[in-house]
Amino acid sequence: MTAAAEPAPLSTTGSPDAALAALRDEIDRLDDAIHDLLQRRAEVVATLASSRIKRGTGPLRPGREAMILRRLLARHGGPLPAGAVVQIWHEIISASSGLQGGYTVALHARDEAGLLLARDHFGGAITLRPLPSLAAALSALSAGEAQVAVLPLPEEGEAPERAWWTALDAPRLQVAARLPFWRPAGYAGPEALVVILGAPDPSGADRSLLRIEAAAEAGRAALLAGLEAAGLPALSLLLRREAGHALALAEIEGVVEAGDPRLAQLPFAHVLPLGFHAVPASGDLG
Repeated sequence: MTAAAEPAPLSTTGSPDAALAALRDEIDRLDDAIHDLLQRRAEVVATLASSRIKRGTGPLRPGREAMILRRLLARHGGPLPAGAVVQIWHEIISASSGLQGGYTVALHARDEAGLLLARDHFGGAITLRPLPSLAAALSALSAGEAQVAVLPLPEEGEAPERAWWTALDAPRLQVAARLPFWRPAGYAGPEALVVILGAPDPSGADRSLLRIEAAAEAGRAALLAGLEAAGLPALSLLLRREAGHALALAEIEGVVEAGDPRLAQLPFAHVLPLGFHAVPASGDLG
C-alpha cells in the first residue's frame, strides 16, 4: 500500500492574525474531511447491516473491536494520546452498533467509577441499564432483557454473592471481553468482565477462563500442576472452598473451548470453559 503523502507544512509567518486564520482554516478542512469519512463509514455499516453477508450475527463483536483498536494503536504516532484514539473509536463503534439495532447493557456497579467504565467502553449510543445486584444483571441477560452484562472482575476471597462465576450458566452465557481494553501505564482503576448470550468472537490474542471443580482437599499447587501437565498453564488461579469440593477459576492463554482435547487430560472432577476475552492493550506496549 502506498504511504499517504505528507501534508504541506503550515506557514506561521506573517502577522499573528493571518497565521491564526490559516491554522483555523486548516482545522476546518480537516474536520470536513473527517466528517466525510465518518459519513462514508456509516454508509458501509448500513450496507453491511442490511446485507446477507452478516446474517445471524449481532452488532456486538468484542473480538472484532479489539482487532480494530490494536491495528490503530500499532500505527498511531504524534501528539494525540493513544487513549484518546481508543475513546474516539469506542464512540464510532458505538454509533455503528446503534445503526445495526444496538443492544442493552445490564450492570451492577459498586460506584460511579464502575458505571463510567462501562459507559466509556460501550459509548453513548448504547443503552446502559443499572441494576441493584449482580444476580439481577445476570437475570436480565439470561431472560433476553439485555444482550450484555458487565460484572466485576473476580477476586480472591470475595463474598459468595459476589462470586458470580461459580454459577455462570455456560456455555449459554460466556465471557466475551475484559474492561478496560486500553490501560495506560500504571493503570489501577476498576476492571470488569463482559458476559453475553452465546459464544465470543476471537481477536487473535485472547485469554480463556476455565471453571474447575476438584476434590475438597485439592490445593493450589496441585491444580496448577494439573493444568500445566495438560498443556494449559494458568496465568492466574482463584480458589474457593465450598461444601464437599473446591472451585477454581483459571485464566489460560489463548482460546480454549469445549471439545479442546487438552481438557480431557485434566485430572479434575469437572472443567467448564466460561468464554474468553481479548488481551487488553497497555501503554507499556508502545
